[in-house]
Amino acid sequence: MIKSEQLFEHLLTHYRGIFATLFLLPVSAVHGAYAGIRNALVFRLNSAPAKHDAKVDAVIRQIEDWKNQGAKQKLCTARSGWKTMSEMVPKYKLSHRKIAVDLYDLLEIDQQRGIVRVEPLATMGQISRSLISQGWTLPVVPELDSLTVGGLIMGFGVETSSHKYGLFQHICESFEIVTAEGKRLKCSASENAELFYQIPWSHGTLGFLVAAELQIIPVKKYIRLSYRPVYSLDEMVSVFEQASRDTDNNDFVEGLVYDRDRAVIMVGKFVDAAGQDGSVNAVRRWYKPWFYKHVESHLEHGKQGVEYIPVRDYFHRHTRSYFWTMEEIIPFGNHPVFRALLGWALPPRIELLKYTETQTTRRLREKFHVVQDMLMPIRSLKQSIDYFDQHFQLYPLWLSPMAIKDNGGQPGFVHPFRTAEGVVDEMYVDIGAYGTPRKADFDNASALPLLEKFVIEQHGYQALYARTCMDRQQFRMMFDHAGYDQLRARLPYCRQAFDEVYDKVSSTGRVSPVEMRQLEKAG
Repeated sequence: MIKSEQLFEHLLTHYRGIFATLFLLPVSAVHGAYAGIRNALVFRLNSAPAKHDAKVDAVIRQIEDWKNQGAKQKLCTARSGWKTMSEMVPKYKLSHRKIAVDLYDLLEIDQQRGIVRVEPLATMGQISRSLISQGWTLPVVPELDSLTVGGLIMGFGVETSSHKYGLFQHICESFEIVTAEGKRLKCSASENAELFYQIPWSHGTLGFLVAAELQIIPVKKYIRLSYRPVYSLDEMVSVFEQASRDTDNNDFVEGLVYDRDRAVIMVGKFVDAAGQDGSVNAVRRWYKPWFYKHVESHLEHGKQGVEYIPVRDYFHRHTRSYFWTMEEIIPFGNHPVFRALLGWALPPRIELLKYTETQTTRRLREKFHVVQDMLMPIRSLKQSIDYFDQHFQLYPLWLSPMAIKDNGGQPGFVHPFRTAEGVVDEMYVDIGAYGTPRKADFDNASALPLLEKFVIEQHGYQALYARTCMDRQQFRMMFDHAGYDQLRARLPYCRQAFDEVYDKVSSTGRVSPVEMRQLEKAG
């Protein structure tokens, strides 16, 4: 038995690409096909709305049972922790009482109000497909197909239209939650407003999300995408910031940074038809090069260009390659032969990748591998890229501009940048760093805490799906807890039922996939 386990670990460690190709991709493809068929049938039959109230009542009954039995355990959702986008797995699910929240569907598209009402486990791929078929889209469509509405609200969501519309939380018109008291509450800017503004980033520590109303806008057939290569850090920062602040003319802005002084800045605009100044490129087709490689070709050839990309291809352009991290999992995944034969099966599911982690790959990941999103004031962009270059030397970097809305001074975990003179600047940039740094003697144990310190000093924020090394005091320096603490103190049973955010996202609440497998086996 021990020898077979050692052999299995050896295969997973040294032949991960082959294992992922032969085993993980087929399982992922079958699951994707099942989910797609199931969601399409539910949407066409319009069966979800009639069942929604009964499902919410089931959540309430579970909470009433918890109260009747003494309310002794903390609560969490029953959704598998392996499905989270974090490279870690939530340990607290082993000790907390699990509440089944089986809410996966679109409930209503209200074209007159410009609203779609959805359940929390509806995914971006599911929503974009359904809305586009009806001539609509979300103003902010976070990139990866499997991201859920609940995760994007309780955590955070950003995309290249966020300079114009803000974070995913800013396109939310209302939330429906079930509190630890077992009450179903609707929250909006005009109803239970304090709770409405505090739910984003709260990671399910104020209640269970059971529905959300999201803004929708009319969609057009293509994104006219222009590519502009730049060859100095000053030019990169200037072009990117100017494009990001021009919300009247630019629907989408994105930057891919290939080293300190070389990047491609992309600007997109909704259009109804392809023009004569560029060709149509369905970048999401399985046989196409991975998008970041396609973008890099503009840099190598030193030329600007224009393409017309079908809208859903643009929204999910990085999905097949998980930006560029797939290259470390399946090194031959972008080879033309692989794309032609198996590109349609990409990407493998996140939970499968985590579950097949070995002790060896765990040690390498914990020391060398970086998956971080830092949300920095755009005025700190040059300094931030310099910092990454000096301390990480990790490329590409993803740049996505984003507005952190002031919301009239309402409470919340994040706020716009404010100068010493009181001038407010809402424009931030998400700097996504994914992969293995090239800096000599790199070690996450020292690099990540220093990076978090830098982010705090620059009045930035860290995406909390990533590894969190901060202590509780530093965490509260980064995120505003004033309104959150007051709300938790007033909501009945809240502190009794739910951890604080820090307890869920820090090292006390999450462990490596290998550790989680051992804990589950022992339990």
